[in-house]
Amino acid sequence: MPPPASISRHPLNVKMRKFINYCKESFVELTKKTTWPTWEKLQSSALLVIVTTVILAAVLWVVDLAFQSLMTGIYTL
Repeated sequence: MPPPASISRHPLNVKMRKFINYCKESFVELTKKTTWPTWEKLQSSALLVIVTTVILAAVLWVVDLAFQSLMTGIYTL
């Protein structure tokens, strides 16, 4: 016997059904419809990110040193 209409249309039940439906659809999309990169492609992309981060950190370090020297020179006048 199904629950009375007043219970099944309760806003919390509707929201919970929408959330469960969203989770099911997300799972299907991630497992069936998404093309994941190969292990080699993933490694090369990660290496690119690491190298870029190190280079950017070095550039910012040099800019920081230059700015520090400039400010030290200005404040010692």
